[in-house]
Amino acid sequence: MPDDKNDPREAGEDRPKAADPGHGKNGKPEATDAPVADAEEQAAAENAELKDRLLRAMAEMENVRRRTEREKQDTARYAISNFARDVLTIGDNLKRAIDHVPAQAAAEDPALKSFLEGVELTERELLNMLERHGVTRIEPAGQRFDPNCHQAMYEVPNTDVPEGTVVDVMQAGYMIGDRCLRPALVAVSKGGAKAAPAAEPGGARKAANDNPGD
Repeated sequence: MPDDKNDPREAGEDRPKAADPGHGKNGKPEATDAPVADAEEQAAAENAELKDRLLRAMAEMENVRRRTEREKQDTARYAISNFARDVLTIGDNLKRAIDHVPAQAAAEDPALKSFLEGVELTERELLNMLERHGVTRIEPAGQRFDPNCHQAMYEVPNTDVPEGTVVDVMQAGYMIGDRCLRPALVAVSKGGAKAAPAAEPGGARKAANDNPGD
């Protein structure tokens, strides 16, 4: 008869061992939720970074589009600047021809009068054509001298007007759009009261030849 004291079942040797908390099968540690949470946080951070990059790229593309559109408009507006300056020379010659014909002589000679009217009509048509393309004449007489669109040729002593007033125009100036195409050649008064500086709401005017596309 076997000895009950030596029975392995009595000693509990054949009983299954209770699972060790924190260990799975084969005694290996069970995975926790910490790596999953870290992966989700990393994915969220990468997603936010990609979204930020996308927004920045879209903003940059919009800036490029606006800048390109503005440059396109400027090119279309100021592309004729050099041509317009050459045409203005023709207008100057027409104006000189008109000014050199005495009014009395034109009144007494029908042929001369007809010729003068033809030259005046040509000058008007030329100025109208330029105006249709954005070129307008500067009328500086009586205005305060503006170095952005006037060129002073000499000074005239005159105490009846504030110092720095344009009192005579030797050659007309022209604007193209909001830029000075050609400054007016003027005479400026001196000796009068000091004029208050004029504010420029839009800043200094640009010269038309500042555009690199000219």
